Amino acid sequence: MSAALPRSYLFVPGNRPERFEKAHAAGADAVILDLEDAVPPDEKPAARAAVLAAVSGDATGPTARPAWVRINGADTSWFNEDIAALAGHAGVAGIVLPKAETREQIEAVLALAHSASSVLPIVETARGFANLAVLCAAKRVQRIVFGTLDFQIDLGIDGDGEELHLFRSQIVLASRLAGIGAPVDGVSTTITDTDAIEAEARRGRRFGFGGKLCIHPRQIDAVHRAYAWSEADKAWAQRVLAAVETSQGAAVAVDGKMVDMPVILKARRIAAGA
Repeated sequence: MSAALPRSYLFVPGNRPERFEKAHAAGADAVILDLEDAVPPDEKPAARAAVLAAVSGDATGPTARPAWVRINGADTSWFNEDIAALAGHAGVAGIVLPKAETREQIEAVLALAHSASSVLPIVETARGFANLAVLCAAKRVQRIVFGTLDFQIDLGIDGDGEELHLFRSQIVLASRLAGIGAPVDGVSTTITDTDAIEAEARRGRRFGFGGKLCIHPRQIDAVHRAYAWSEADKAWAQRVLAAVETSQGAAVAVDGKMVDMPVILKARRIAAGA
């Protein structure tokens, strides 16, 4: 399931409609029109109107390229109006739910929005993390997003490295047990240091994540490189599969290492992704 899901999700502020088309053309696998953090309170209604025009195909965003929409949280006065306004529009790929904590919040989204919507809950609070299994099992949840920045603030954690290893692993485990897509890692705050962005994305991939949030088009290529198999990976996979075929069921080694079923499965996955 996760192989077909986006590697990159690019945020674009909902109050900047002149950037919507640029975001679609930037090369990200998916675009998120943002009504939450990127929009000041006094601009929320105007941002909603701009996003609604885009997903309706009336203005800048043709429905041939649907976008995800991050609505305002369930604890805000804009929540109901956001999802009700987006109901039934083919240009909405799904709803991104910030500070997701309960099944009831997801059910509220589905009740007010059209039932075909997929939901990406963002886990960014202690309560949301404690309810991981519930969120993963909720209807229409495609995958979990890890809101690392807000999560650190909520728990008083200082750091995005080993400080979050436990939480990343648990999100991957809960997603796998629920049979949903591999989760999406949080944003990198650096924009120009592409090596650092790629390193952070590769770390997420090693933990089992399947994608990463982006806040600027410059981050996209680095994320895609991190989630692509290298030429060395592809060559290794071909050697393994060729050796297995030649061995006709006998024990075989490649590059001095024994090839067993997990190795074969990894080689097949690389070959399929390549």
